[in-house]
Amino acid sequence: MQSMRPWPRAVEICRATRTNSSGGVRQSRRIHISHPKSRFSFSRGIIIACGLVITLGSTYHAFEGPSKLYAESPPTPVDIKVEKVKRRVGLSKEENRVSISSQHLQVKRSWENPGVYAWGSNSGRVVAPEIDDNIVRLPRRIRFFDNVLLRDIKLDRSFGAAITERGDLLQWGTGFSPDARQPLPTLSGKDLVSLEISRDRIIALSKNGKVYSIPISKEDQESGPKPVEPSWIPLFGFTSPISYRQIQPPKEKVCSISSGLEHTLLLTSTGRLYSAASSGDAFPDRGQMGIPGLSWTNRPPGDYDQPHEITTLRGFDIAAIATGDYHSLALDREGRVFAFGDNTSGQLGFEPSSESACIDAPSLLPLQRLYAGTGFSPKVTSIAAGGSNTFFTVDATRIAKPGEDMSTGHIGRISADTWSCGQGILGTLGTGRWTHVQGTPAKIKALSGLFEYDEVANRVIPIRLKRLSVGATHVSATMDNVTQVAAGTSSTTDSENDTNWGADVLWWGGNEFWQLGLGKRNNVAVPGYIAPLDAGAEGKGSRREREHRFQITPRHGVKLAREDGWGERKVSVEQRVECGRGVTAVYSGT
Repeated sequence: MQSMRPWPRAVEICRATRTNSSGGVRQSRRIHISHPKSRFSFSRGIIIACGLVITLGSTYHAFEGPSKLYAESPPTPVDIKVEKVKRRVGLSKEENRVSISSQHLQVKRSWENPGVYAWGSNSGRVVAPEIDDNIVRLPRRIRFFDNVLLRDIKLDRSFGAAITERGDLLQWGTGFSPDARQPLPTLSGKDLVSLEISRDRIIALSKNGKVYSIPISKEDQESGPKPVEPSWIPLFGFTSPISYRQIQPPKEKVCSISSGLEHTLLLTSTGRLYSAASSGDAFPDRGQMGIPGLSWTNRPPGDYDQPHEITTLRGFDIAAIATGDYHSLALDREGRVFAFGDNTSGQLGFEPSSESACIDAPSLLPLQRLYAGTGFSPKVTSIAAGGSNTFFTVDATRIAKPGEDMSTGHIGRISADTWSCGQGILGTLGTGRWTHVQGTPAKIKALSGLFEYDEVANRVIPIRLKRLSVGATHVSATMDNVTQVAAGTSSTTDSENDTNWGADVLWWGGNEFWQLGLGKRNNVAVPGYIAPLDAGAEGKGSRREREHRFQITPRHGVKLAREDGWGERKVSVEQRVECGRGVTAVYSGT
């Protein structure tokens, strides 16, 4: 057999994509031929040559060579029809809005029937004072608060406290009185604006900057020492009907308070920060007061609950405060965060140490490290805490990296992020992980890097958090997304299809007392939605319950009936969420 030139050993077909004129995608092939050194028989070469000819033919067609077999017909035009919103016959514009939008109906109900919804543990008759069930699984109205506006509310498993629209204190629950079946007024005439609760006392702030410490128990209120109240008649006074104490920094006006189980923080109008004991059962001893070395045995002379200035923070303009059960945080106007107190679960933002489980002096959190090398410059905008957890919201501004083109449109863009640290075994971190201890803050991806288009501003904006409410083991986040509450109020929003909608609310964490409002008991490690508050009233498995989510009604001026029944009054009202110890409430707040 004569020697022949080697034939190709293999034909490698590499596929690439290209788009044809009709918008379809066809495949093209590129042929790569490799020549081996060995010789082949003549018959085998003929077979391979035939295969090569077939391949070349198909390749020619792939590059749009002529072929009747694969000729393509022109595409059929698509008939696009825009579906119009159908209006039900016989309905008014407002009735049509209600029929097509669950969110519009929620806003409407919150204005027409303000009040308090509560759910979770009812062992102390707090979320449902009129019944004896130990658990309330879904949102339920507290009938006493129907058509009542509140300035603030705080709930525990055994007691509840609220401030009325007039600034008076209401209390209920078995921790207050075993016989109480509805909220009762206790401290009146102080024009209270906000309140916090410790293990056994209520810390309330008045409009004029005074701070009051009131016992939880009705028995202690009646049997304890009662201060003399000033009178409008000079040189005369009267004894207070209940026992309370006053916590007042010298020559300072308090503008914000926050309380743990044993301590409270007092922020003054000058940006100074004070701390004080807030429980009659135990003196704070885990560093949460921010006074190095302070204990019951070496406390200064005077009242056990006297305020102490945290001198370490003197010179920093403190703007916000937050407390967990046994830890504290302070945020200044430059976006710096200081933490102190118990750190056994990493809730201070530092990795816990067996040698030093508590930090008794304010320590600066190095949050800049979280964005190292990312091209973002962070600034903390808010803080929140509860139980053994801490949360931070951050505005991260995109900056130019070394050598990066400054003309890129990404420079200056802001991403709103949320971070958490502390105990996560019940899902309270919100990161999707069931972590026992989390010292280094972890990003909550479900609440970070969110954007929406603002039709008024005509641009894309970041979605920030408006408010975080942190309970002992569960959390609620109210988003600061674009809302609409002006449907039907002007010619531009008077269409039958213009509807109102509120702010999104997400929930996660421990659910041992059904406090998440899901209707089931499993813990949740990722933020999620719940059904509308009145979904249960519409029937189990209703369309609204299956398809829609609860939204918070933002602040808006509405007309409500006067208390005396004569006419109407205009008030500014919004819905707020309050997470407590195994309980949750949504209330209409002024």
